[in-house]
Amino acid sequence: MTGTLNLVGYGLAAIGPGLAVGMIFSAYINGVARQPEARSVLQPIAFLGFAMAEALALFGLVLAFVL
Repeated sequence: MTGTLNLVGYGLAAIGPGLAVGMIFSAYINGVARQPEARSVLQPIAFLGFAMAEALALFGLVLAFVL
């Protein structure tokens, strides 16, 4: 029973990072569309934000199996 609840909790916890990745890349695309020469500045920031958001999802996955 608790294994099922853990997986449901992980599924709900994965929604947040999924939304965050969408917002990060939409802001990146919007910024580059408005000012194309800012691409070299915005791209590393977008990838760092993506990595941090995905790390939260992986952390939730690990917790789902540990607890």
